[in-house]
Amino acid sequence: MATTDFDFIIVGGGSAASVAAMRLVKEFGFTVLMIERGPRRTSPIMSMPAGYMKFLARDTYLEMHATVAQPQLDGRGPIVPVAKALGGGSAVNAMVYMRGQREDYDGWAAELGNEGDWSYEDMLGHFKGLEANQRFNNHYHGISGGLKVSEPGQICDTTEDFLRAAQGLGHAYNPDFNGERQNGVGIMQHTYARWGRFTRRSDAKRAFLDPLRHEHRLTIVTDARVDRILIESGRAVGVRYMSFDEPHEVRATREVLVGAGTYNTAKLLMLSGLGPADHLRDFQIPVVADLPVGSELQDHHEVPVIATSKGRSGYFGQDRGWRMVANGLQYMLFNSGPVTTTGIESCLFYDPDGGSRPTIQLYCAPIVYQDRDVQKAEPTWGVTFTSCLLRPRARGTVRLRSSDPAAQPLVNCNFFGHPDDLRLTLKSMRHARELLRTEPFLSKIREEILPGPGVDDDEGLAKFARETVKTNYHPVGTAKMGRANDATAVVDARLKVRGVEGLRVIDCAIMPAIPSGNTNAPAMAVGSKAASLIAADYERA
Repeated sequence: MATTDFDFIIVGGGSAASVAAMRLVKEFGFTVLMIERGPRRTSPIMSMPAGYMKFLARDTYLEMHATVAQPQLDGRGPIVPVAKALGGGSAVNAMVYMRGQREDYDGWAAELGNEGDWSYEDMLGHFKGLEANQRFNNHYHGISGGLKVSEPGQICDTTEDFLRAAQGLGHAYNPDFNGERQNGVGIMQHTYARWGRFTRRSDAKRAFLDPLRHEHRLTIVTDARVDRILIESGRAVGVRYMSFDEPHEVRATREVLVGAGTYNTAKLLMLSGLGPADHLRDFQIPVVADLPVGSELQDHHEVPVIATSKGRSGYFGQDRGWRMVANGLQYMLFNSGPVTTTGIESCLFYDPDGGSRPTIQLYCAPIVYQDRDVQKAEPTWGVTFTSCLLRPRARGTVRLRSSDPAAQPLVNCNFFGHPDDLRLTLKSMRHARELLRTEPFLSKIREEILPGPGVDDDEGLAKFARETVKTNYHPVGTAKMGRANDATAVVDARLKVRGVEGLRVIDCAIMPAIPSGNTNAPAMAVGSKAASLIAADYERA
């Protein structure tokens, strides 16, 4: 591979990186090399809406990070997985399409002094430009992009009960969480839709990279780990990577763009001499720029309330035995049934304190379910409500474990590191219990099993929350965007890394504050915005 054939090298092949690559090549005519550590393809099962559940507990397309012991969680270190495949999180996630709130992006713009804009209306153009919505076509939605967005192909009885119970408690029905308002209860849109005969996942690879498979200006290398950014005379000029135990070195004529994911973007920057100086010196890494890399980690986290039902309900048992075979046949013959849904079909956005801006996303999972590192209940018929905190006030960190590029970074998630995060979670858990006591759930629920009816005081609920809190898989902020006088910022409003030329970060690591919702759609919008900024800098906008 020639060393100067590419205008840009993109480290990572995830949601943001895929969109940036697509636009830089297709719209602006640049040559791009993308380097992804995961495989080029995932299992065909992953393309089915329900297929991701078969891989939730496997390391096939996920890298599992055991976080450092958390004193505020009585020593627990929750597992935080990240994607390892071309397409990144969009290739392995539960496909929820959620953008967050207007205030999130307007808050970014205000924090940046409106440099580069980044306001809601600015970002709305990127969301719409990428979207091919199967239901909406209005001020908030587009229909001409590559990313297909639709409702679940099936809605189960437990989901319907959740919609009605929430309305019974006074929450308004919301037909579009990405429209005029976010608050209320409703069905979530997802990144899947009918492709040919079948409903399939619309991930970043399928939506943005596959249409360019014959484009000579885009080169994609997979199963390759980037170990270092090459920096000469204060400028990023290329990268060094390993592929099948063979070292390679490639160079960019314009810039290196880092989109390796919130944890690994921070890790790569630090391995390359960009990070907290004292920390880098601990590993004998020469300091290129003393920057607060890894210091503003934010992630959504959630705690469950779980109850069993009196009869069969939801999706328990639909993925095994003869039911699995029947569901598979229904999907193959008629493109209908449980395979056409992720199972997590609805949620409620609200503020337990009674405000108009939601602080909690309460999911309804139509099954008794917990992640693999938190097993306190056996799966059965029932329902799991998880209270996801939208804007945690605590901040965690990502640090190097060693100077070995093969070593995982040290992730300190710091869940409940701020007392208000726990307070809001406990308040939402009590609201989830109210849902169980509201018709139509009241007549159908057998019993609450977790935390259990005997756990009702704040101390007991807090203990349960510390034992069960888990990630919602949305880490951001480790290379924060900010103004020149912001001591916590790593990149500026044009995503340029401070202290070095020719280097930008283009993924969720740049987010100054976490969006109030699932982060896959915002990641794609950031990738699109990055491409616009880059093109403008090279007068190709």
